[in-house]
Amino acid sequence: MIPRTFPSAPGWSPDGHRIKSEVEYGRGPEKTWVYGALRIRDGHETTMTASSRNSDFYQQFLQKVEAANPLGDIYVVTDNLSSHNSLSTRTWLEGHPRIRHVFIPVGACWLNLQEGWWRIFRKAALAGQSFAGPPEIDQATRLATAQLNTRARPWVWGRPAPSTRPLRRRYVYLL
Repeated sequence: MIPRTFPSAPGWSPDGHRIKSEVEYGRGPEKTWVYGALRIRDGHETTMTASSRNSDFYQQFLQKVEAANPLGDIYVVTDNLSSHNSLSTRTWLEGHPRIRHVFIPVGACWLNLQEGWWRIFRKAALAGQSFAGPPEIDQATRLATAQLNTRARPWVWGRPAPSTRPLRRRYVYLL
């Protein structure tokens, strides 16, 4: 038998270790944020994309929510992000008394029904997609929101009660 040597595979070093290379991943210079508000009584959603997550875009989103809900008070359940509680946002809210903020405790995002909608939205709009830029993300957001709103239903916090199944009849035989 003649010993043979083979060149190392492209992914391995001569001493048999995997060659480490940097991961080629990045979001690019342009990020896109998606704001969303869920109206729980009928399950309709209002969304908006923005290039930044700051007070100005948040106030624009609140204006959109106010336009989508012309009657009654609006309770916005939100986290403690700085743009939600900034001085400019609080000043803006003074001029819009129908909108009231309810802040959830830190680390308890599961209390917000919007989080469940985000899970459904990500599957409908973002899963398996590759976007070339913010306009495509905006289009996917608008399309998914419109499709989800066509089959919207009221949201209830918690799990539904288990269905009651009919019990089988028991036959008793007397001897």
